[in-house]
Amino acid sequence: MAGSTHPPHSGATASATPDDLYATRPPWDIGRPQPAFAALADAGALRGRVLDVGCGTGEHAILAAGLGLDATGVDLAANALRTAENKARPSGRTVRFLRHDARRLGELGEQFDTVLDCGLFHLFNEEDRAAYVQALRAVVPRRGRYFMLGFSDRQQGEWGRVHKLTRAEIEAAFADGWRADSIEPSTIDITTDPAGIRAWLAALTRT
Repeated sequence: MAGSTHPPHSGATASATPDDLYATRPPWDIGRPQPAFAALADAGALRGRVLDVGCGTGEHAILAAGLGLDATGVDLAANALRTAENKARPSGRTVRFLRHDARRLGELGEQFDTVLDCGLFHLFNEEDRAAYVQALRAVVPRRGRYFMLGFSDRQQGEWGRVHKLTRAEIEAAFADGWRADSIEPSTIDITTDPAGIRAWLAALTRT
């Protein structure tokens, strides 16, 4: 879970920066791919050019590169991107990491067959979610796929600026130009709780 493409004005303090999230190792930086995304890789769901949006320290982009896919990770946290590059180098996997705002993906001027989002969508407020979905439309061609792992409204307790997503909110956000193939209960692994976080795993196809 990355989330550091999240702008400071949307729930963080005015002085917060994306790099602050990675000043120390955050609990979602588990040192391996999230099991939900590893299972997608095992099932052959990751195809073509892969974009890991809000990539953090790069586990899922590196996972895609390990499958022989053209992989790109984008984030706003420069320190997280440096860590990602250092992870990829000894693995021998070629991954491109870019410092870029997820709400402005269209400015990349590229298209991606598969987009992975672990822990970003649930950080945006309603306005930024709409901008982000519009940006995704610009980079995902017809029949391209978007996989999102985000906090579920079934999770108990307060989690700062994280917005707990309902199934209806996910469906509404992607009602125009997308087909919801599945929205299933899942888990986000974290270092601070072996039970993890209750999440939704959404699989959507661009129409």
